[in-house]
Amino acid sequence: MWRCGQWVTLGLAVLGMMTMGTCSTEAQKTSQPPFPQRVKVQPFPEGLRWINTAQPLQLSDLRGKFVLLDFWTYCCINCMHVLPELKKLEKAYPNELVVIGIHSAKFAGEKDTQNITEAVLRYQIEHPVINDPELVIWNRFGIQAWPTLLLVDPQGYAIWAKSGESTFEDLDAVMKKAVPFYREQGLLDQRPRNFQSAAEKAEPTPLRFPGKVLADEAGDRLFIADSNHNRIVVTRLDGSLLESIGSGSIGRADGDYATAQFQQPQGMALDGTALYVADTENHLIRKVDLAGKQVTTVAGLGGQARQPTLPGQSARPLRISLSSPWDLCIHDRDLYIAMAGLHQIWKMRLDGSGIGVYAGNGQEDIVDGPLLPKQLFQLGYSSFAQPSGLSSDGRRLYVADSEGSSIRAVPLDPRQKVTTVVGTSDLPSARLFTFGDVDGPGRQVRLQHPLGVVYYEGLLYVADTYNNKIKVIDLGDGTTRTLAGSGQPGRTDDPPTFDEPAGITAAAGRLFVADTNNHLIRVIELRAPLRRSGTGVSPVVAAPQVSTLSIRGLKPPEAAQAAVASPP
Repeated sequence: MWRCGQWVTLGLAVLGMMTMGTCSTEAQKTSQPPFPQRVKVQPFPEGLRWINTAQPLQLSDLRGKFVLLDFWTYCCINCMHVLPELKKLEKAYPNELVVIGIHSAKFAGEKDTQNITEAVLRYQIEHPVINDPELVIWNRFGIQAWPTLLLVDPQGYAIWAKSGESTFEDLDAVMKKAVPFYREQGLLDQRPRNFQSAAEKAEPTPLRFPGKVLADEAGDRLFIADSNHNRIVVTRLDGSLLESIGSGSIGRADGDYATAQFQQPQGMALDGTALYVADTENHLIRKVDLAGKQVTTVAGLGGQARQPTLPGQSARPLRISLSSPWDLCIHDRDLYIAMAGLHQIWKMRLDGSGIGVYAGNGQEDIVDGPLLPKQLFQLGYSSFAQPSGLSSDGRRLYVADSEGSSIRAVPLDPRQKVTTVVGTSDLPSARLFTFGDVDGPGRQVRLQHPLGVVYYEGLLYVADTYNNKIKVIDLGDGTTRTLAGSGQPGRTDDPPTFDEPAGITAAAGRLFVADTNNHLIRVIELRAPLRRSGTGVSPVVAAPQVSTLSIRGLKPPEAAQAAVASPP
């Protein structure tokens, strides 16, 4: 079974695309090659779509370079974790190494080249990427997990492969072992290679891939995680611009609004005059003092936690590593965290006295049961799969459990059990690979990688991200139906269309949607209250009116404008 982040080292001899070959004459000049077992790699199949390059490439075009193949899919948190490590490696070996991403889709929505291009822009990937929608290259290599890395030497032979998250240090050690030999043999071409990046064609936008939104009805405010601009934008609910929090440059500096830095911020939670921010790619929780206009770090060390935290283990928030916190929700004096990178729900005391796991055994899966086991990965307890959205009705947390295309309910009473509102927990197998676009009664409902959820006036609203829809769930009977969206990507108000919406919030009879790939905030007017039908068939839903929020005066931050003026 394909798994995201399965930790396996692959034996090169079993990779199907490769045929065993003898080392070339040049390689036999020395008796001590760094990788004596080498496997000849066949050419890439013709006819596949490429991103970040003006024309398709072949390995023969890159003779003299090391070529690192990254088998990834853009939904996968483990794949996201590898990307910054690859960027470090590319900077360390700019003339010796070419990275090529082999995008191998898990979800149907990920097969589309335009969607992959948006992901390439969102993740700021600069190297060439192949769209392998039918997994032709994946199957020929015998790949079994995302991410998998495979290194091809300057003569076209595979010399190393590993599945799972690899760090820069891991990869640098391999390169340091390999580069001197090929340089000594005169086999290394160190002339620079430049490729045509998709970012060079991208037009600047006031918002850039906004990830999450948070409405404050009492304060007439909307907080927008302007994720790729590395800042938080604050407006009135009507879109009137109030201020921006953060300089826009990538970093983790604390300070005032003009100097503070974030890196891909996502979910937010409000407690009086304190705004908590999931600073996702910094692996931190930040606190914004809205009265004093200061940003501080309140949890995390800045480095990624590589393994799930043991159940029952509590620590001071500034003495423990986090892993891709994606959304936040406050109940009483606790901050709940969707810890996407560890497939767990965490809880932090707002007074800073402690942080630890609240639910999830650390196994990536969709399994109901008691909140926490006594040890990691213990069966019979709750499992999550990249939780990415949180909301609450005061008794339960509702979780958009994205990799399992499910909506989960986590009790705030720790004596109760995790349940699934809609999704795949009842299936005996393939829980992470069963998805679709099916409305109706609870067990037949299928979603596709939902990233956002909000509880509002007795109902759950879901950003069904890869289906490009907003859906509504009747908690009385589990019935789900489409509220807005055609299923196809678009940016029209009438009829309403979206492009991978990832965040959703509610206030004053309206839903506010982070329409991520459109770089917009959309507003859905709930003309009449939604109410449960009581028939077990579907909720009664008035046709919504959709508009696009106009944020007058908002411009990209100076850091983003400078990056556009001087593309990589």
